Amino acid sequence: MKQSLLEVKGLRVAFGDKEVVHGIDFQIDQGEKLALVGESGSGKTVTALSLLRLAQNADVTGVANFAGEEGGAARDLLALPESKLRGIRGKEIAMIFQEPMTALNALYPVGDQIAEVLELHQALSARAAHEAAVQLLADTGIPEPARRARAFPHQLSGGQRQRAMIAMALACRPRLLLADEPTTALDVTVRAQILDLLTDLQRRYGMAVLLITHDLNLVRRFADRVAVMENGHLIEHGAVATVFDAPRHPYTRKLIDSRPQRDVAPVTARQAEPVLAAKSLRVIYPVPRPGFAGWFRKGEFVAVRGADFRIAPGETLGVVGESGSGKSTLALAALGLLKHQGELDVAGRRWNAGGASDRALRRVMQVVFQDPFSSLSPRMTVEQIVGEGLTVHAPELDAAARRTRSLDVLGQVGLTEAQFPALLDRYPHEFSGGQRQRLAVARALIVDPKLLVLDEPTSALDVTIQKQVLGLLQRLQRERGLSYLLITHDVEVIRAMAHQVIVMKDGAILESGPVGQVLDAPGHPYTQKLVAAALAD
Repeated sequence: MKQSLLEVKGLRVAFGDKEVVHGIDFQIDQGEKLALVGESGSGKTVTALSLLRLAQNADVTGVANFAGEEGGAARDLLALPESKLRGIRGKEIAMIFQEPMTALNALYPVGDQIAEVLELHQALSARAAHEAAVQLLADTGIPEPARRARAFPHQLSGGQRQRAMIAMALACRPRLLLADEPTTALDVTVRAQILDLLTDLQRRYGMAVLLITHDLNLVRRFADRVAVMENGHLIEHGAVATVFDAPRHPYTRKLIDSRPQRDVAPVTARQAEPVLAAKSLRVIYPVPRPGFAGWFRKGEFVAVRGADFRIAPGETLGVVGESGSGKSTLALAALGLLKHQGELDVAGRRWNAGGASDRALRRVMQVVFQDPFSSLSPRMTVEQIVGEGLTVHAPELDAAARRTRSLDVLGQVGLTEAQFPALLDRYPHEFSGGQRQRLAVARALIVDPKLLVLDEPTSALDVTIQKQVLGLLQRLQRERGLSYLLITHDVEVIRAMAHQVIVMKDGAILESGPVGQVLDAPGHPYTQKLVAAALAD
């Protein structure tokens, strides 16, 4: 019989007079993988953070006994002094945070941040720690790990930042890994690599894993047991096969049934003037050259290689590929935020003409970013965030008219004052992840654009909220005749949303065409690999 590594009894977490976790019990055995699932706001992340007392301003009660090393006495994590707990964090219990852009320090290269953990807990020299950090990055599948170790977080793609976080968490070979959405930003092929890596390390070192996730396919593939949370209560738990094959609670059945559903209208204006068209689009980044030659001239990194595409009114073009394939760079170029070569026309007009011409085009095309937590200013109210575009593109409106327009568009995305009293005066942190994404959609819609660039719009959302947001986007497309440029690594989202799809790798378009043709009968080996990985997942 396995020894219990962590035993949690009566865990309660409250913020002020509001209790968000209501006396839950669970345990994790040595070498076991337990998945904690539930919607945004269910309390699963707060539960994990509370075990290491990382939930700020939280009142945490209960018992969390963590077994000592080599048969030592168990320690109650919730009762340990901070000095003792600091020695456990990162060494015996490590955590992979959900949002790497906010968890990583923007002022230091990622290699230095990983090396710092090794120097602190394993007393390695600076050189040895750096070499180990490079190897950890290589183990998580990051290409050119030595170069990436010198990069700052903003210089990495979303998937690469997530892999850097995983490397940092695994640095000291912890006995328990708290993994909060560890594969959220990863494409399907890299997700499989990371799962295989975690599984291999877990078996090799007897590491236990508490996996917090909204991805039920991930749970099926990775976990031994699953515990389901709703509104701070643990409502069902058991072996993965038992819970998935015969769920007892209606909420569990709701989660299992929440797969993206296709509900898009056919495109009737395919021959009309495209909302967005690109021809031979190239994006090149300058990069340092090694040695003496770098003093005089920089090298080049071609991020997008001669892309051709067009998006008709009311059409969705899906762009799929692995992290670093160039799909987000393509989106930034389409938005006029990166210098590019080739032709790029928005509603029949050329980008980068300068001045008022570009400003007018920005009203035609708006963007919804991958991570609403970092794309919404924490210092601005909902009224300021949503209404900001009107101050630029509709300066003739007074404050009362902007307020009315803001409430109207918020209602269109499913946020009303009946649900949220004083809605316009609230701040982003007062909303769940799915609600923040609705705010981001409202901010984009308020200037009546013709096209939305959707950069991984559902990657950070649980399955039920993902289904709701995709349904919202499908409804808005039908009602407004919107076009979408959809950037994602999720093949299922492409199936549900796109009319046309292009597949990218290393900056090049490998395959393109109608979504059914490309995904049901892929011609390129790389597309076949993506589709096969999605089916296996």
